[in-house]
Amino acid sequence: MTNELWHTVINSDSDEELQMLCRAALEEERENLRRRTKMHRGSIQGHAVIQRERISGHHRLYNNYFSENPVYTPFQSRMRFRMCKPLFLRIVNAVEAHDSYFQQKRNCAGNIGLSTLQKVTAAVRMLVYGVAADAVDDYVRIAESTSIESLKRFVQAIIDVFGNEYLRTPNSADICRLLSKGERRGFPGMLGSIDCMHWKWKNCPVAWKGMYAREDHSEPSLVLETAASYDLWIWHAFVGLPRSHNDINVLDQSPIFTDLAEGQTPTTNYSINGHEYTTGYYLADGIYPSWATFVKTIPCPNGPKATKFATAQESARKDVERAFKVLQARFAIVRGPACFWDRQTLHHIMKACIIMHNMIVEDERDKSLPPNYNAREGECCDLAVSRDDIAEFQNFIQNHLCIRDKRTHSQLKPI
Repeated sequence: MTNELWHTVINSDSDEELQMLCRAALEEERENLRRRTKMHRGSIQGHAVIQRERISGHHRLYNNYFSENPVYTPFQSRMRFRMCKPLFLRIVNAVEAHDSYFQQKRNCAGNIGLSTLQKVTAAVRMLVYGVAADAVDDYVRIAESTSIESLKRFVQAIIDVFGNEYLRTPNSADICRLLSKGERRGFPGMLGSIDCMHWKWKNCPVAWKGMYAREDHSEPSLVLETAASYDLWIWHAFVGLPRSHNDINVLDQSPIFTDLAEGQTPTTNYSINGHEYTTGYYLADGIYPSWATFVKTIPCPNGPKATKFATAQESARKDVERAFKVLQARFAIVRGPACFWDRQTLHHIMKACIIMHNMIVEDERDKSLPPNYNAREGECCDLAVSRDDIAEFQNFIQNHLCIRDKRTHSQLKPI
């Protein structure tokens, strides 16, 4: 009862007027109670309730792609989900088991909610096509806010479930395969190539725009440093630094050589120009420093030997740029401007796309390769990997200096 109505009741002299005021007060209390009860249930006053027919949406999605006799062919399913159906269902089952949000439930009114296929499909379509959150509503029957929530939880689940396996550093078998391939391409000891790409940030806050933009690139963007191999597998991903950083600044903050400096990486033995080495290297462009872990091209080659080396290096270094383009072709969300406001969300989206990219690479890799991917005959790829604690400080300093040794960098070139 409001204060004005209460004072009117107290000062009233007529019984009939008093009864009318009491009835008005009771009606007001009922209305307030109804509003409080309605608000407690989560509804919004004036909000239009849309009957989306979620069950029919699930049946349509299931019959189109996942039934025994689907409407669309496996090729069309592969084109629209960017992966084959068994791999997609593997991701769906893993995400559902990891996060209960994706499990189909009933709401407080007893109505059946969205299925796991609907939530995952909405998230994947947003990643694959880079569309707005409400663009999948008419087909998947999912609201805009639910699509955004599904996307955020989906990318987090992908990182939690598959991150350790598909965004790992090369193990013994991986290094053996990479060294074998690098030797056949004329670069013994090569583990891959390294470079940086930029992801435009459309909704960058105004207060941060000066930090995430540069004079030659006025639009704010995030920097992604990656290392990729010949098969387009991305072994290293470091994302989130502002566009004002160049490749050298990003490298100084990157953890790509942390395990190597701590002595936690497998040994790699190879010989170049009569010198023995135990540390692999990456092909890089001219901006990178002259370290023992990088092999750069010769800017002005003089003679046929130097020209051939420069041509081969520049050709093999394109692996990481091919990996960038394939990643952007598979997931349009990282090709266009980023529309989220939170940096952590953008970081998770990029990492999840890279993880699924590696899963697709593994799933579609040539099945004729040996199980251990070892092309060298008569050679064992069981390399010893140190799992001890971090090396002593002096050993750490020595490893750190070996990584940045310019003399070794010069010896890796033919001249």
